[in-house]
Amino acid sequence: MAVDEGPTLRRRRLAAELKKCREDAGYTQEQVSRHFEWHSAKVTRIENARVPVTPRDVNDLLTLYRVGDSDYRDALMTLARLARQRGWWTDYKDVMRPGNFVGMEADASSAKVWEPIVLPGLLQSEDYMRALIGSGRSHDPQAANDRRVELRKTRQKRLSGPSPLELWAIVDESVVRRHVGGPQVMAGQWRRLIEVAQLPNVTLQVLPFDAGEHAFLGGSVALLEFPDVAHLDVVYLEGLAGDYYEEQPAEVKRYRLEFERLSTRALTPEESTGMIQSLLDAL
Repeated sequence: MAVDEGPTLRRRRLAAELKKCREDAGYTQEQVSRHFEWHSAKVTRIENARVPVTPRDVNDLLTLYRVGDSDYRDALMTLARLARQRGWWTDYKDVMRPGNFVGMEADASSAKVWEPIVLPGLLQSEDYMRALIGSGRSHDPQAANDRRVELRKTRQKRLSGPSPLELWAIVDESVVRRHVGGPQVMAGQWRRLIEVAQLPNVTLQVLPFDAGEHAFLGGSVALLEFPDVAHLDVVYLEGLAGDYYEEQPAEVKRYRLEFERLSTRALTPEESTGMIQSLLDAL
């Protein structure tokens, strides 16, 4: 357990271990729920890391599963206590989308992102953010929109520091060409893209119009990868009808392969920044 892990990754690690213990003991989720007289969905939610689990519940579950290794039990109990700590993003729950994407992003070691409509939040300038948020939430209080901007800027801190997020972003050509907020806002945004693309942990590619059809035409995709725990990698799909998380290893692998295939059809990082610079020069 790394010392810099956040509560989201700890909860997901714990969930995976508890699921393995249950399966090794030969119990179904329904049998466990009946044994403890819990709500039928509680075990499912625990094993999907959708709810925090108390150290007492962990102890009871490990006893039911006949886990006798005291060191292992102590480690999972510690993990349960640490997983219940508050992450910095919990202060922004009132302006966050449902789900825990921000928490997972905060704990991820790398992110592979495809965006067909707007720039990824981690790459947006403040003026670009404000133009986007203001157009989509024009009736919300200004204070709420300011908090959304603050949240996004705080997320961007993952791109710097001692253990920066490895970000690989592919964006559609329409994304860099679409004017959001007017020419001056876009000029600042293009400059930010060129600047951030120079970071050693950031790879930025533009998919040109002539690349044609591809597997990700349906919408945004974010693949979050975690250090030393590939089985906890997750794909986040954002849509108007709701968000969806894909966690099955085979499906995550398929998305990873499709992303890498898409990258071969995109402009190289050097060509991509060259295109963005040409847009800036022509303004």
